[in-house]
Amino acid sequence: MSVLNVLSIQNIQKDDTTKDDSSKTFLPQHGHYRNLRVYKVTEIIYDITYYFTQKYLRKGDRTIDQMVQAARSGKQNIAEGNQAAATSSETEIKLTNVAKASLEELLTDYEDYLRVRNLQQWGQLHPRYDALRQYARSEKIMQDYAQQIKRLNDEEISNLCITLIHQATYLLHKLLITMQNRFVTEGGIKEQMYNARANYRNSQNK
Repeated sequence: MSVLNVLSIQNIQKDDTTKDDSSKTFLPQHGHYRNLRVYKVTEIIYDITYYFTQKYLRKGDRTIDQMVQAARSGKQNIAEGNQAAATSSETEIKLTNVAKASLEELLTDYEDYLRVRNLQQWGQLHPRYDALRQYARSEKIMQDYAQQIKRLNDEEISNLCITLIHQATYLLHKLLITMQNRFVTEGGIKEQMYNARANYRNSQNK
């Protein structure tokens, strides 16, 4: 565990000894990013995108790097934002927003792929639309997507990724609202440090 995640304000005793007081911790304790549903979804998006670009795009096509990097950015910035949360709410919000923007860029690449090849982007009236959405929201996809995509063609994989991207950006939108509300109510790390120090000094003066 990172030192930043366990750091707490210490009470300095008159005999020059120190004593930990977990009640005065000001650095927020965050869950591990790998437990976030949205991170798990973006990990799937990255894996599928890597497979898709290697199988269906020609070697040397610049779109390969663009799509893979956008998928990677969506995943990595969630991880980095979560880790940065301990010391900077602003950085957490910024990186989470970058993740969302990267996924939206990837979404247009999949839509473009379908459009220029006269393949169908599945809408609500498509007979497989509901089943695809249910699969994308299920726990089953976490277990078998690597095997399933090998049975799908490019149109099917593209529509699966489009559905997953919509799911991920929706979750990131909700996450950003939560972060912004937390920042408004609790303040940033500088405010929390100031309050922790002020509370310490007040306790010493009593």
